[in-house]
Amino acid sequence: MFLIDFTGIFPDYNLQHMNAYIISGYRTAVGKAGRGGLRFTRPDDLAVHVIRHLLKEVPALDPKRVDDVIVGNAVPEAEQGMQMGRYISLLSLPENVSGMIVNRYCGSGIEAIAIAAAKINAGMADCIIAGGTESMSLVPVMGWKTALNYEIAHTNPQYYLSMGLTAEQVAKDYKIGREAQDEFSYQSHRKALDAQKNGLFDSQIVPVPVNETYFDPAANKKKTKEYIVNKDEGPRADTTLEALGKLKPVFAAGGSVTAGNSSQTSDGAAFVLVMSEKMANELNLKPIAQMRAYATAGVDPRVMGIGPVAAIPLALKQAGINLGDIEQIELNEAFAAQALAVIQEAGLDPAIVNPNGGAIALGHALGSTGARLSVQLFEEMRRRNQKYGMVTACVGGGQGVAGVYELM
Repeated sequence: MFLIDFTGIFPDYNLQHMNAYIISGYRTAVGKAGRGGLRFTRPDDLAVHVIRHLLKEVPALDPKRVDDVIVGNAVPEAEQGMQMGRYISLLSLPENVSGMIVNRYCGSGIEAIAIAAAKINAGMADCIIAGGTESMSLVPVMGWKTALNYEIAHTNPQYYLSMGLTAEQVAKDYKIGREAQDEFSYQSHRKALDAQKNGLFDSQIVPVPVNETYFDPAANKKKTKEYIVNKDEGPRADTTLEALGKLKPVFAAGGSVTAGNSSQTSDGAAFVLVMSEKMANELNLKPIAQMRAYATAGVDPRVMGIGPVAAIPLALKQAGINLGDIEQIELNEAFAAQALAVIQEAGLDPAIVNPNGGAIALGHALGSTGARLSVQLFEEMRRRNQKYGMVTACVGGGQGVAGVYELM
């Protein structure tokens, strides 16, 4: 490995461009898809609320100096179509700031952050807002027009297994039983509820005002109501192991994957501000974290949930550290079976995984999740005075992503 010094060739080139830092990050609360407080709020509007707040909290930054907005999104059609990234930039930033969409499905949010860091590290930008947004209320998980490739469907039909069926395959292959899945799910709720009770999410959540119009049949007229969504809606205080154990499998007869041990479909957005060392020094801004490494890997789509097991070693090698150096891990809980298999096969310490609960309790707003987990990771690592943390997730189609962060 070698580093080319461009300063002799291009006098204006500054090697400080090559250090990308995260300056700040925020998220919305995670709403329940279809019945939560954000069910009628457009995903671009969710993103705009977060980005405007992000800019407000960094007054030293002239918004015109933002080079790009990179938006992760898993189903870019309907309300999430029309190159939504550009419209998010138009709604939240000056006209000169561009915007784009990135789709690595459940890994889209952290993929956007990785692209931002890579561009700044390469000297191609000084300031990028990156993250993700998703409304699973307005746009179904498979989109409105699913058109499968015939050749794949004909020769490798397992490539198109539903996410729930891939979780069943993971449970079978890695011997993850129903009781273990339900126990994991129960603990996810307990940890999330404790975190809410102690206000651990409050400082990272941007309140979203909602003005809802509805028809009141009793009064036979249209009415409106206003409210604020500022609390994750997924954690259930009434969840018990007994209740979870009574739920029937929803994907396969005789299976073990239920609605209770699967992630919740959700609405939400999360973004971070990524900046070059040069600009951060100029504006006298103190970074909160640095992405030290980011890796992706492909696995058999039949067991797509095992993806992090392939991605984690690659990210650690890039960062030049060992798994034992990681002090906290945010592992997206697509399914309890998947999360438990990853912990088991990757050799993760369960004590440092998802200390404040995961997607089974908090929800999984697809394209935003990687960014939301990053924001949560930074906050919790700061409280615990930790140095290295990781965000990792499985990705539909048989992939894994893993990002290593160093807290500043």
